[in-house]
Amino acid sequence: MHSILATLEQCRAALVKGGRPETAKLVSLAILDLRIDLSKIPDSDLKALCDAMTPDDDAAERSNDPKSPGSQRRRAVLKLVK
Repeated sequence: MHSILATLEQCRAALVKGGRPETAKLVSLAILDLRIDLSKIPDSDLKALCDAMTPDDDAAERSNDPKSPGSQRRRAVLKLVK
């Protein structure tokens, strides 16, 4: 699996160099999926990370008002996985 990952990274670099950024992004998704699988990160941890990084609707509305105390970016709570 690690050799496949290395090959995909080379393909992505070649696509970027060749002027195919959208295709390179698709390969990046495959790389991410493989890395997640290799690191055995549970879906629940990934969902928690996404939830922590994605602002809710109320926070998005407050972010438009620079005087609002909620306009400062919150730090995401991350769990160290070894």
